[in-house]
Parts: sequence; structure tokens; C-alpha cells
Amino acid sequence: MKAVVQRVLHGKVSVDKQPMAEIGPGLVILLGVEKQDDFQKSSQLAHKTANLRIFSDPAGKMNLSILDVQGSALVVSQFTLMADTHKGNRPSFISAAVPEQAIPLVDHFAQELARLGVPTQQGEFGAHMLVEIVNDGPVTILLQV
Repeated sequence: MKAVVQRVLHGKVSVDKQPMAEIGPGLVILLGVEKQDDFQKSSQLAHKTANLRIFSDPAGKMNLSILDVQGSALVVSQFTLMADTHKGNRPSFISAAVPEQAIPLVDHFAQELARLGVPTQQGEFGAHMLVEIVNDGPVTILLQV
């Protein structure tokens, strides 16, 4: 699994011009699932994300997690994170999990974040989404398990 974790002031997902999910300060997480991923990896990544210290403490150092600042998370499934561009100019997505495998793992990741204490919303799996992100910093971290 791969996650692009972005510290945001605001995040929003719309489908067909209709808002699906919206958060204030917190994290927008673009999440990709590979064929070999499982629930254990999903839990590991959720735990790592919830405890990632990328929010500023009173001294201005990135020393606090989303749990510490009581932020929210917006999880957006994104199979394009699994793109392989080693050959040619057209990406291959051969390593991306099929929807029947990916959907439960994305849902599990979001549920695990919520269980850990992070209010969590999701985009719509497989839909053409418009994602609005006001990146704070900018701070963007790639996590992989």
C-alpha cells in the first residue's frame, strides 16, 4: 500500500459536481492498493498515518500527529499511485489491486483511522472525483508498507 499524505487546511471531494466529503484542518490521504496488500498492511499504514508527526508544536517544529491536533482525515482511493513508468511513456497499472480486493482494504484503512480517534471521511471508490486540497506548508509525505 502507498499513501500520499498531505497536511491541509481544507480538503473536499466532489463527484458529478456534488460534494461527497469535506474536512477542515487535517490530512488528505491519497491511497493506493497493490495486489499483494492485505488487512494487516492496511492497519499498519493507518497506524503510521495517525501517528505521523507532521503538525507544528508551539515551538514551530513538526512534532505533533493528527491525533495531537485533533484534525480530520479525508481518504481518497487512487489506483494511479501504483503506476509503473519504467518502460515507455504510458503507465502500467498491472500491480494495482482489482476493485474487489481494493475496496475492502480502503474501507478498512479509513475505519482503522476512525478507530484510532481520527474523524475520517472518504471519497467514492472508482468515481471520477474532483479533489480540492489547500496544502498547508506544503507538507506532503509518501508512506509505503
